[in-house]
Amino acid sequence: MAEPNIPPAPAIEGARHLHSGKVRDLYEIETGEHAGQLLMVASDRISSFDWVLDSTIPDKGEILTRMSLWWFDQLTDLVPHHVLSTDVPEAVRGRAVICERLEMFPVECVARGYLTGSGLADYRATGEVCGIALPPGLEEASRLPEPIFTPATKAELGDHDENVSYDAVVRTVGEETAASLRELTLAVYERAEGIARERGIILADTKFEFGLRADDVMVLGDEVLTPDSSRFWPAADWQPGRTQASYDKQNVRNWLTSPESGWDPRSDVPPPALPPAVVEHTRARYVEAYELLTGERF
Repeated sequence: MAEPNIPPAPAIEGARHLHSGKVRDLYEIETGEHAGQLLMVASDRISSFDWVLDSTIPDKGEILTRMSLWWFDQLTDLVPHHVLSTDVPEAVRGRAVICERLEMFPVECVARGYLTGSGLADYRATGEVCGIALPPGLEEASRLPEPIFTPATKAELGDHDENVSYDAVVRTVGEETAASLRELTLAVYERAEGIARERGIILADTKFEFGLRADDVMVLGDEVLTPDSSRFWPAADWQPGRTQASYDKQNVRNWLTSPESGWDPRSDVPPPALPPAVVEHTRARYVEAYELLTGERF
């Protein structure tokens, strides 16, 4: 298990720090009209192989926040979201949102339209992904016959999320809730996949987090459809059977596993700092994804 290596969260006036993840810091607002609600701050941190790197990606937190807000607007007719306001303290303006408290489901709701990553590894081992049998002969980046719901457990910091079957979700949250999570996950994926495709981007897979309001309404929480939680590929370059070019942090993973880095992801040694060229390229890919998807300049 890798140590998360997360730096201390900055103090924010009028807010109490609750928790820090690999990328986001969570606070409780103590004063004003949103007292008792949550302040979610996206940092410029980047993680890979379950480590938080010492290097940061400039503007990443703002890009992720703006992209999530844009996507929430595209999805409001399918599912409500947790954002209450973007009127946040000046110190975190542009990269934070005020959001409502939800009872979060302990499930990573993953949708896959293409076969890659841990899904490909499972398929090669068993012919299935999360208990779903797939046709023989699929390869890296194959498009699936239809999108599939492939849930995962939420891991502690430094651990891997583990793919699980739909039946495991039923045992965790109940049959009715599991069915709703699957239905919403696939509906949101299909909407987003269509929007991305119109803009020349393949949404290969993505993960969502849902929670319940006090009135039992299911709500889309956390962040949504960013390069941190999704695989975005240039549609014009898609070719099954090989690793795809991407708009995410794949180039960070590629460098960390290259001879140039001199680092072994299987070791307990923290990864080295990223070279400036890798940092700049990663930032450029995040900006490009944002601009292509939203049609807005960053």
